Amino acid sequence: MLVEERTRTIQRLDKTLQDAGIKITSVASSLLTKSGRVILEALLAGVTDPVVLAELAKGRLRSKIPALRDALTGEFRVAHHGVLVAQMLAHVDFLEESISDLDARIDCEVEQFEPVLDRVQTIPGVARKTAVSLLAEIGADMSVFPTAAHLASWAGICPGNNASGGKRKSGRTRHGSVWLKTVLTEAAQAAARTRGTYLAAHHASIRGRRGTFKAIGATRHDLLIAYWQIVADNVDYQELGADWAMRRHSREHQTRRLVRQLEALGLQVQLTDAA
Repeated sequence: MLVEERTRTIQRLDKTLQDAGIKITSVASSLLTKSGRVILEALLAGVTDPVVLAELAKGRLRSKIPALRDALTGEFRVAHHGVLVAQMLAHVDFLEESISDLDARIDCEVEQFEPVLDRVQTIPGVARKTAVSLLAEIGADMSVFPTAAHLASWAGICPGNNASGGKRKSGRTRHGSVWLKTVLTEAAQAAARTRGTYLAAHHASIRGRRGTFKAIGATRHDLLIAYWQIVADNVDYQELGADWAMRRHSREHQTRRLVRQLEALGLQVQLTDAA
């Protein structure tokens, strides 16, 4: 929540600067970089000359000084815009300090679960903060969920079961943890941008047929199933590959599956190519 509040505050800060004709984000990739912070401090000190402000740029932003001069040509009023900008900068500093404090406390709390977190982070799209969030919401004891399907049902990350008279009705999911769904959605979006992975390929396949929302839902389910298997079996994530669906429906795979089914019935199978 603090990270989201920091993002909202920075967006309001940018909007206030845009109102004054200061368009730093049209040139720089981010507002509160080292260069952006120095420029804002200069504006609060009463410096309004765009040439002087542009010369405060650091690093790679100096290659864009001509464009930066145009972006800093505005009507910044310290008595009005300066008051708002100063308050927002102070709020951002407070939020960043609070976030750092909470991160330190969380690191102490999860120290005993580092092996689990390391394994969970092998899932594409899952970084440390995502892994910590999953651990906080689900836990490390998978004995409370007999199967991965039980976990998906508890979390509300699976289609609802609503059928009557052989006719399937709305499959709306049940309500689950809001925080868990939020972090799974962020991880699903990150996994969808990975390259050469099963999760990205599965997401792209469903998105082409059923749209982005359904694809994100399916990817969230994949992530949750992977979490259960990793934590329950104490194993790393095993990448299936982007071509897994194609291999799964290949002639060889179907042959092996049918042979196993016949052998499970007590039959001995000997294959002969019809050609």
